[in-house]
Amino acid sequence: MLPETLICLLNAAIIQAATAQLSLNSILSLNAQNLPSPPTFSVPAAETLTITVAFCSSGTSSPRFFVTNSTSVDDPGPDGGEDVYEILVEEGLGTFSGIFSEGGVLAVDTDNSNSFAFEIGASDDGPLHQVLATFPLLGDTTSNQALIFSPPFDPPTLVEPSYPNYTLPGPSLSPPSPPDSSPNFTIVIAPTSSQNLTSLPQTACMISSQSSSGNIANESLWLRDEDGWRTQWIIEGLSPQTNYTAYVSEDGKKLSGPMYFTTKSAVFACPLAAFLPYCPGVTYAVPLPSPQNAALSLYDNTNIPSAISDTLTAYFSNFTTTLTTQACGRDYYSPLQTCADCQRAYFRWLCSVSFPRCGEASSASATASSSLSSSSSTGTSSTPPTLTSALQLQSPTSTPRNSAFPSLNTSYSVLLPCIETCQAADRACPNFLGFACPLARFNANSSYGVGYIDGAEPEQEGLGVPGSAQDRWGNIWCNLV
Repeated sequence: MLPETLICLLNAAIIQAATAQLSLNSILSLNAQNLPSPPTFSVPAAETLTITVAFCSSGTSSPRFFVTNSTSVDDPGPDGGEDVYEILVEEGLGTFSGIFSEGGVLAVDTDNSNSFAFEIGASDDGPLHQVLATFPLLGDTTSNQALIFSPPFDPPTLVEPSYPNYTLPGPSLSPPSPPDSSPNFTIVIAPTSSQNLTSLPQTACMISSQSSSGNIANESLWLRDEDGWRTQWIIEGLSPQTNYTAYVSEDGKKLSGPMYFTTKSAVFACPLAAFLPYCPGVTYAVPLPSPQNAALSLYDNTNIPSAISDTLTAYFSNFTTTLTTQACGRDYYSPLQTCADCQRAYFRWLCSVSFPRCGEASSASATASSSLSSSSSTGTSSTPPTLTSALQLQSPTSTPRNSAFPSLNTSYSVLLPCIETCQAADRACPNFLGFACPLARFNANSSYGVGYIDGAEPEQEGLGVPGSAQDRWGNIWCNLV
């Protein structure tokens, strides 16, 4: 009679020979009609293994998945058994992590009469299928366009100059070189009312298979802010004043979304601006006439009026010259901030106020989604207040907020800058520059959006009503470049 240990090893070898293989760190695409017989897969050996299941179809007859790391179980299933676990699937995604030192077996329990599609992945480096915590970012919309960004990746390294060669960079006149490699992002957009993407399995393979509204006029990488590089899409051919739902998938495995937005009304007159290397965060509609003879229906570094760009870059250069009269890197004016911090904060503020942002009142008032209670003169209420964006009407006779901008010859609304952009520069810069921001009690709200990110008073910092400049539901309360 053979020893028990040898019998177990032979049994495991027979099981592995009779079952299909899951490859480590790769995804297997299947449907219920092309499963092996029996519908089992050998699991690769790993000290810590994560198995993921992603539904690529929707329906009621979805399969169930059972896994074991025991070499004595050749067909784990609903009846259970020693060390048999079911991979629970919620909203189309199931994840199971465990120790598979000697491998294991995964079994699929399904009715093979249908063609339900799904994917299985096994990885020793975290789950292959995921729903990302970060959402797509809305730049802005016009009546028929949308400017949307993927989640960030590859954040830049901020170089801090040092004394005695404390040299600060000038305004960027050309965009930075993109990274050598980047995730493969794809975007799917659909009208929220007619194509409810949120009712489908929330997986990359499911959402990516859906038809997308509009057409992609441009897809490129853009370093919008210090969060990192993003894929930027300019979508055209959308319908005016329509609610849309947007998802972004990464490498066909990870899903970001849903994010919601609404296009502007048909009479919205402002075009988009983007691709400005000296103001990379300016990715929104600006009060300029429609661009003529442009490859894209927007303003970029090639067709923005020189009166605007030249004035702005001159301000950048003059400010940097004045700032470096401080013995930067030698005489510290702050234990927390440096001249480089001051320059970055000032540039961000200057872009925000120099490029007015067109806005439009929503057809319905937005409700703050903050979990914080809202403070009022009558006490504290746990009910989220109704918010309206910081819009300021501009008529054809109004003095432009930036005199370098020509008159638009039509009425429009400006979405005011978030006052926190000004306050960040005030905190970061030395006192001798004389930089200061208006106070809420002295009509700061006539030129800034006040109380959206931080409260209206200094002791209320961090207690703004929504706590942010915009959210994933399409609400944008003030302009934060």
